[in-house]
Amino acid sequence: MKNNIIRKIYREQDLERIQTRIDMLGKKAKFDATTFINLQLLSSLIVFLIVLYCSKHAYIFAPAITLAWYYTYSYIVLTKPLKERIRKLDHEALYFFEILTLTLESGRNLENSLEVTVANVQSELSDEFKRSLLEVHFGKSLLEALEDMKKRIPSETVNNIILNITQTNIFGNSILDTMYNQIAFLRDKQILEIKGQINKIPNKISIVSVLFVVPLIMMLILGPFILNFLG
Repeated sequence: MKNNIIRKIYREQDLERIQTRIDMLGKKAKFDATTFINLQLLSSLIVFLIVLYCSKHAYIFAPAITLAWYYTYSYIVLTKPLKERIRKLDHEALYFFEILTLTLESGRNLENSLEVTVANVQSELSDEFKRSLLEVHFGKSLLEALEDMKKRIPSETVNNIILNITQTNIFGNSILDTMYNQIAFLRDKQILEIKGQINKIPNKISIVSVLFVVPLIMMLILGPFILNFLG
């Protein structure tokens, strides 16, 4: 009954879009699209009633606060965890694909190399490849399993690497050359991110100085004059 009501309020493509984002949460996905929307609407209703009860000008504040909470709930439960997972997967990618490349250099094919790599690397990215290899064990082709894996990965960086791997496998190009290029790209990307974080440090120091250091210095300089004036 609840599902029918939700499907009348939300379009099917909107539900599919939300479910796709939930699937990208990986192990953190403890709910489906219908549960997410039910909790979002229920919590928004509770916020509306609380503001309505507590505020003297509820007719002004209640709709605005409820709408703000509606989008805040989506950010807290879905958007923020997705951003955190993207950062985590991007961080894990370099080490995982370096180990995969070393395994490929030993002469193994892609599937065997993945099996060796996931057995020796413990990470969320490794867990996703384990799931794909399990799907291969139950009848899917490796390419099909990797294509399905891309739907569970929110990181464009990782998905581009998977795409390059599958395309190389299809057209028979050298997978080692592809992996060397992808590892070089990941290293350059990490260096640029570190440089970006370093470049932000002066701005953060400036903000701290303006908020805390400058007022303290002004108090030390002007303090004696103020005391003399009051005395």
